[in-house]
Amino acid sequence: MVEKKKNTSGRGQRDLQVRVKTAKGRKLSSTLWLKRQLNDPYVVRANKEGYRGRAAFKIMEVDDKYRFLVPGARVVDLGCAPGGWCQVAVKRVNANGDKQGKRVGTILGVDLQEVDPIEGCEIHVLDFMEDDADLKVKGWLGGKADVVMSDMAASASGHKQTDHLRIMALCETAAYFAFDVLEQGGTFVAKVLAGGAEGDLQKLLKEKFTKVHHMKPPSSRQDSSEKFVVATGFRG
Repeated sequence: MVEKKKNTSGRGQRDLQVRVKTAKGRKLSSTLWLKRQLNDPYVVRANKEGYRGRAAFKIMEVDDKYRFLVPGARVVDLGCAPGGWCQVAVKRVNANGDKQGKRVGTILGVDLQEVDPIEGCEIHVLDFMEDDADLKVKGWLGGKADVVMSDMAASASGHKQTDHLRIMALCETAAYFAFDVLEQGGTFVAKVLAGGAEGDLQKLLKEKFTKVHHMKPPSSRQDSSEKFVVATGFRG
């Protein structure tokens, strides 16, 4: 059960916080997660602005700093479900041609599961680890990509170190995929977790790109170990 706690002490009465009662059969951890979601300002903002999740603001903030989602860019979003990153990219690369006089970009989202359609975005069900996945993606794009981005995370096991190794392995696999489909000068963006296993990925990216940056956007929860790696200037 959800209750809203109100401020009734002054003019402009408004809701301050949503309280969640523990339902019968619901674990405390689930109740705490639900409470955090309902009171998260980025979740509220995503709902108001029509984005499919708070992660949309993470890619906005990363792009605000490094400027890789530019009009005309060809972008591949790996593991694109539920589609928030694609929604942001459509606007920024002008995939719908809304910005007159600007180049029109292309957004290609791929995922293991079906994703609801997004205007201006081409979405395919694909395992990017398949042997011919890079050929399929380049065929759909009509060439190579300017940006490959990934917000993927492996299924949680409940063991922190194991989960860390899994997501780093997934990110490294995404990087190798990017090497196959990126245009020279392109950009690779991916979520990683801080925890000691990033060294190999860092070394790999520095060999393939002119610059490698790390950023924890303001919309990432402070108690989360996630951050984003942004590798620019693909050497080809």
